[in-house]
Amino acid sequence: MYSINRYVDLSIIIILIIIFFFCNLFYGSISIPISAVIDILLGKEVEYPAWTNIILQSRFPQAITALLAGSALAVVGLMLQTLFRNSLVGPDILGISNGANLGVAIVLLYYNKIGSNFSLKFDLSTVIAAFIGALGILILILYFSVKVKDNIMILIIGIMISYLASSGISILNSFASSESIRSYVFWGLGSFSDISVSELPFFSISILIGLSTTIFLIKSLNALLLGEHYAANLGINIKKIRVLILLITGFLIAIVTAFCGPISFIGLIVPHIARIVLKKSNLQLLLPTTIFLGSAMALLCNLMTIIPFNRNLLPLNAVMPLLGAPIIIYIIWNKKIHIP
Repeated sequence: MYSINRYVDLSIIIILIIIFFFCNLFYGSISIPISAVIDILLGKEVEYPAWTNIILQSRFPQAITALLAGSALAVVGLMLQTLFRNSLVGPDILGISNGANLGVAIVLLYYNKIGSNFSLKFDLSTVIAAFIGALGILILILYFSVKVKDNIMILIIGIMISYLASSGISILNSFASSESIRSYVFWGLGSFSDISVSELPFFSISILIGLSTTIFLIKSLNALLLGEHYAANLGINIKKIRVLILLITGFLIAIVTAFCGPISFIGLIVPHIARIVLKKSNLQLLLPTTIFLGSAMALLCNLMTIIPFNRNLLPLNAVMPLLGAPIIIYIIWNKKIHIP
C-alpha cells in the first residue's frame, strides 16, 4: 500500500505537468481561442496565420524549455544537497551560475569596446559566453574536488569562487555603457522564451542526456545519505562519485543558465517539496519525483509571469521568489526542512 501511494503521488504530479503544459499553450500575452490552439496543434489552418506562428514558434518551445529546465535545476539541487548533506545548498551555490554571468559580462564589455550596437537577447554569442563561463568555473571546482577530500571545504571553495566571479562582473559592468548594462540586467532576470525552434533540439538532447546519467548514480547517492564512511564500506569510490556528481550538475547548470539565464529557487525548494510529498529520502522514487516536480514548478512559474487582465509579462526571476520564498518559510516554520 505504501508503494502504491507513492506512485499515485507521482501520477498526480504528471497530470499537473500535462495541465500546466497545455495552459502554457492556451494562455499568453496575446489572446488566442482554445479551439484555435487545438486546431494549430492538429495541423489545421486557423483564421489568423500569425496565431500558428505564435503557438509553434513561441509558446510551444517556451513550454518545452520550461519543462526541461525545471527538471534539470531540480535534480541538480537534489544531487548537491545529497552530496554536501546540506538541504540549503542550491545550484548557484558553487558559483557555476555566476561563471555564466561572468562570461556574458565579458562579451558585453567586448562588444561595447568595438562599438557594436548588438543586443544580448537572442544572440548566439550570449549562449556561448555563458556556457564557457559556467564550464570554466566547473573545471576549477572539479580540480579542487580531486585535491580536497572534505565536501564542506569544497562547498566553501565554491562559494569563494562565486564571490570572485561576482566581483569580476561588478568590475566589468563599471566599464560598460548604460545600454549594455540594461541588456545584461534583462538577461539576468531569466526567461524560458529565448530558445528558438532551431536551438530547441540541442537544448533538449543536452538536458535529457544529463538527466539520464543521474539514474546510474541512484545507488551511490542513497549510500551517501548514510554518510561517506558507510558508503566507502559499501565499495563506493567517494572521490569518483563526487567528481561525477559535480560534472553532471555543472553541465546541467551550464546548459540551463546559458540558454535561460540564471534561474533561482527551483533547485533549492523542489527537493524539499518532493521529500514532503514522499515522506522518504530513497532516491529510487525521490529522483523521478523531483524531476517531475521541477517541471511542474517551472511551467507554473512561467504561467505566473503573465499578468492577468492586461497580459503584460513579468520577469521570471521576479516571479520565482514570490512562489519559492513562502514555501521555504513554510517548510522552516513547520520544521519540515530535511538535512540528509
